[in-house]
Amino acid sequence: MKAIARWTHLLLLIGVLITPVHSRAMATRVIYPANDVHTDKRFDDVIEILHTALEKTKAKYGKYECIPSGTIVPKKRSIQELEQNTGEINVIWNPTSEEMEKKFLVIRIPLRKGLLGYRISLIRKEDQSKFDQIKTEDDLKKFTIGQGIDWVDIPAYTSRGITVIQAPYVQLSAMLANNRFDMFPRGVGEILSEYEQYHELYPDIVIEKNLLIYYPFPYYFFFNPADRQLKERIEAGLNIMRKDGSFDAIFNKYYQTAIKQLNVKKRRLIKLSNPALPQGTPLSDQGLWYIPK
Repeated sequence: MKAIARWTHLLLLIGVLITPVHSRAMATRVIYPANDVHTDKRFDDVIEILHTALEKTKAKYGKYECIPSGTIVPKKRSIQELEQNTGEINVIWNPTSEEMEKKFLVIRIPLRKGLLGYRISLIRKEDQSKFDQIKTEDDLKKFTIGQGIDWVDIPAYTSRGITVIQAPYVQLSAMLANNRFDMFPRGVGEILSEYEQYHELYPDIVIEKNLLIYYPFPYYFFFNPADRQLKERIEAGLNIMRKDGSFDAIFNKYYQTAIKQLNVKKRRLIKLSNPALPQGTPLSDQGLWYIPK
């Protein structure tokens, strides 16, 4: 019996030695923040990008598990969880800022190709003729803008002398309807669903027809500094996706319909700078960004 046991042990040892390293290693475990609402589809594209980047790197880095956190995690708390490295979350996506890039490892590949920086406004129906007169940045300064409290892109407006009224996001549509400010700029990928969500409640709110505001506003993946290998794996996957066309394919899948429906390419464009933009932003790499043509 002892001889059989020794042979069994030897065979198991040989099996371990000839098994490739990456197949013996534990699967990469990726945990992203669960949405506030289970039916919330706003981040389906980002989640698909994350899964695809992991799949594209499976041959080199091995198996993976990519799952939402066990509990619903609001944005502010997800940032805290990542910073504290509790293990509950090890990747988030967020608009960039100097503070975010100091605290975390960042992949400077704009998710959604920077589309979040292209803004179309919700306005009151009666005001469309006033918006038809906006041709320049100086014209825009005559209007007040609604934004969520401490939103990262607020300096893109205030630094140009544009008045911003801040309030909790859930109150902004009601405030617009009640003349508390003139316009509520939303991302091209956001505005159609938000209009549908609030139109019945506030029927006088409409999508402005002709104006497009732009400021550089990239959305990135962020990681705790201790998770450098995870960051490197996902960055490698994103670069593969850029080369093989799958990154652009996901962008087109989720946003081409909105771009066409909102007539983005034919709107009057007003460009603003973004003083909150970190120095390392890859603005010169045009392949990273959506550009209306």
